[in-house]
Amino acid sequence: QVQLVESGGGLVQAGGSLRLSCAASGLAFSTFHMAWFRQAPGKEREFVAAARDIDGITYYADSVKGRFSISRDNAKNTVHLQMNSLKPEDTAVYYCAARSGWWEPERDDYEYWGQGTQVTVSS
Repeated sequence: QVQLVESGGGLVQAGGSLRLSCAASGLAFSTFHMAWFRQAPGKEREFVAAARDIDGITYYADSVKGRFSISRDNAKNTVHLQMNSLKPEDTAVYYCAARSGWWEPERDDYEYWGQGTQVTVSS
């Protein structure tokens, strides 16, 4: 049974930082591309960042480029999202996702999803 469990969300002031973590179990982690998506109230889910399976090559949405950093630890089956210079528009539920096979990071048809962690950025 595959499980993705996010942690690290919370309330932070604009300009602050948070580090999200996603612990994966039940899958061959190093063979899965890992990604973060987010969904704000009343909006569609959107891609944030992704890290490719074996080599960890990263890809970011333009809205977070230069502020967010995704990293993965294949030995610990974890993926992190370091979020700096947070803005109120970053407020959303953040989801961890996993997919094997093709590398199309922005497509949201990932095989597995976590339950999400709330990030709230106050102005």
